[in-house]
Amino acid sequence: MANTPSSSKLLVVGNGMAGARTVEEIINRGGRERFEITMIGDEPYGNYNRIMLSHVLSGEAAVDDEDLILNPMGWYTANGVTLHAGDRAVALDRFAKTVTCESGRVVDYDVLIIATGSNTFFPNMDGLRESDGRLARGVFGFRNIADTNGMLQMAQAHDDVSAVVIGGGLLGLEAAYGLRTQGLTVNVVHSPGHLMNQQLDERGGSMLRSEIEKLGVGVHTSMRTTAVLRDDAGRVTGVSFVDGSTLDADMVVVTAGIRPNAEMARAAGLVVERGIVVDDQMRCEDEGSVYAVGECAQHRGETYGLVAPVWEQSVILAEVLTGTNPEAAYVGSRTTTQLKVAGVDVAAMGVKGPETVDDEFVQYYEPRSGTYKSLVVRDGKLIGATLMGDISKAGYLTQAFDGKVPLPEERISMLFDLGTPSVAASAADLPDDLQVCNCNGVSKGDLVACVHSGAKTLSAVCAQTRAGKGCGSCKGLVADIVAAAAGGELEVDPSADWYVPCIPMTKPELIATIRERDLRAVSQVFAELATDAKEDASAKMPLASLLRTIWGPDWVDERGALFINDRVHANIQRDGTFSVVPQMKGGVTTPEQLRKIADVADKYGVPLVKVTGGQRIDLLGIKKEDLPQVWGDLDMPSGFAYGKSMRTVKTCVGTDFCRYGLGDSTSLGIAIEERFQGLETPAKLKLAVAGCPRNCSEALCKDFGVVAVGDGRWEIYIGGAAGAHVRKGDLLATVESPEAVLELGGRFIQYYRENAKWLERTYDFVPRVGLEHLQAVLVRDEEDIVAGLDERIQTAVDGYRDPWKERSAPKSPAQFAPSLPLLPLPQVPVR
Repeated sequence: MANTPSSSKLLVVGNGMAGARTVEEIINRGGRERFEITMIGDEPYGNYNRIMLSHVLSGEAAVDDEDLILNPMGWYTANGVTLHAGDRAVALDRFAKTVTCESGRVVDYDVLIIATGSNTFFPNMDGLRESDGRLARGVFGFRNIADTNGMLQMAQAHDDVSAVVIGGGLLGLEAAYGLRTQGLTVNVVHSPGHLMNQQLDERGGSMLRSEIEKLGVGVHTSMRTTAVLRDDAGRVTGVSFVDGSTLDADMVVVTAGIRPNAEMARAAGLVVERGIVVDDQMRCEDEGSVYAVGECAQHRGETYGLVAPVWEQSVILAEVLTGTNPEAAYVGSRTTTQLKVAGVDVAAMGVKGPETVDDEFVQYYEPRSGTYKSLVVRDGKLIGATLMGDISKAGYLTQAFDGKVPLPEERISMLFDLGTPSVAASAADLPDDLQVCNCNGVSKGDLVACVHSGAKTLSAVCAQTRAGKGCGSCKGLVADIVAAAAGGELEVDPSADWYVPCIPMTKPELIATIRERDLRAVSQVFAELATDAKEDASAKMPLASLLRTIWGPDWVDERGALFINDRVHANIQRDGTFSVVPQMKGGVTTPEQLRKIADVADKYGVPLVKVTGGQRIDLLGIKKEDLPQVWGDLDMPSGFAYGKSMRTVKTCVGTDFCRYGLGDSTSLGIAIEERFQGLETPAKLKLAVAGCPRNCSEALCKDFGVVAVGDGRWEIYIGGAAGAHVRKGDLLATVESPEAVLELGGRFIQYYRENAKWLERTYDFVPRVGLEHLQAVLVRDEEDIVAGLDERIQTAVDGYRDPWKERSAPKSPAQFAPSLPLLPLPQVPVR
């Protein structure tokens, strides 16, 4: 194409990620001087990141989010590209060199690029479509904005919607996760024996299933769906399976695979097998001026459904067409997948397991933490690796998979830091051509070049390169590479300290402004403070929490800003039922309370009654519609085991009965729980009081822990953890009385409420702020803020209301409406 005249007309059919990326690469190589560029896209938008649709579905992003929109409409004008948006190309005449659109528009070309992508594969099953061929009401694919908006509208228009997702691959699990986040009852149906069978072996798929089920999503494998069931009005009522069983649903989402969109090419006489057949320069077979790129193309017998190969194809095609490298050739891709599946990090490359008796196979799995790692070595070369949960070695394994680093003799060191460099230490040594962000095709060299060209902050690098703007699994490595490239000169990004992305204020600034303007509803905050007054779905829950922290019961309760747990004051379980935990202050109960709990368990057929790690009794498996009656029959306050709030105070028996007790831990624990019960906090807050340093109540590893040390003195520890992270708390102070514990405890909790990031546990907050700073401001009052903290925590305490009292006056008609269908829970065996 080196002799292509400057007036050549370049037509790109398809305005998706492949088509738009190819045009970007062409423009970057001087294509504006070489071509008059026209694009045809059947959606009425600019180019957007389809990977982000799962974030839109889960409420973490909006349709107009800048991370979703890759090329807004203004980009086309600014780059001299004519875009015909919302008009589908329907016919290609290769001899007249024209493409005809659905509107009747005819566009001629000298060079044609077909980038029509792929379509959802809808299996042949009864009830899936209307008589005219359209999908039935309540049936969706998951490929575009229209699909996503349709699901969201149905989910938000009705309470207690249930959904079945057909297909347990990456897309299906992302759809299930998004719908579950919207409060729907969700079941995934997958015909193979384990989830993500294309990327994971049976062990990995089994562990992924456990992680998915923890999110409250039902999983049904080895089940083939034969029909979508509908009522007389045409509404979806469920699905049926080959064995005759059924599953109720109001919505069906089909994610059973994709098929290249090659119908126009086939009708025009191009060679089409699974996809449009192309050579190493992405040229269609037997054609001199027609090319294909992306998911619609078939190269050397392979089609690719991942973005990384598409980016490689786009670069090759741009170099060929612009003449910057007329001999450029695409030889196929060794696919490596690194992504976040429903919140779970996954990396996979090559084969899933050993294929010959001589293959070396190393496998590690830890079900409790959801960690799975495996690798396959053949003839001294890495031919496959899978990581789930902990993917910190993905960068190193990718290099090994590409043959760029020798393999250590101890193969296990490839999965753990037992001789290979740590992620942070090796960031500077990674090769420049290593692809760091698979979602947007960003290499280490791209990141380094961006830093060297003047980007001063991590967010600026991400904005310019789009690294980390897809699934987000690469953000840690991106940060390490950018820091290494900046050589210590990376500037602090002010937006990193904003409480929510859409409001350019730190949390203290936002609190002050909300107080000053008397803003009491989330919608008011968006209208007055958000950039362009736009609502941001991901900001609703943190803003609701902040308003409750500031105003207590006087905030304006907008139900749409709350998670399902906060709307019904119970903890949703994986089958759609709820967990109820009545308060037992300090873990102390009475025979009367125990009788009430036993009576409620009998009356409502509670499947599981369990003692919690926080010394409470948990009633699991209660139906949503039964919650108000359960609370009424219990006639006990809420134990707050469901929200981002002060949870429980765990105690030992202290001086009452223990021979080693140095302080009355039980009485102090009850006093702490009575004072701070139900306080809204940025993340859950767990407390404990130990009557002596033997620490039977585990006070040393709680968010706020108190230990009696004798002579009436108490040590106060903060920032401890014993969950997914283990951290001994830092000693804030030693005080002389229980009253002083309550006073200093209130100051710390209020300071944490006002300054911690959303969902930041104290074990992250305390190290970030610094123990010395906390001692200076809370113990020594060096900034003269103690009086204000004491006053505000007292106001919050005075505003406490037991949320279970809401049973007598629901906030909405659907608040406690039935939540069906339910999955059967296993019964505890009689022992």
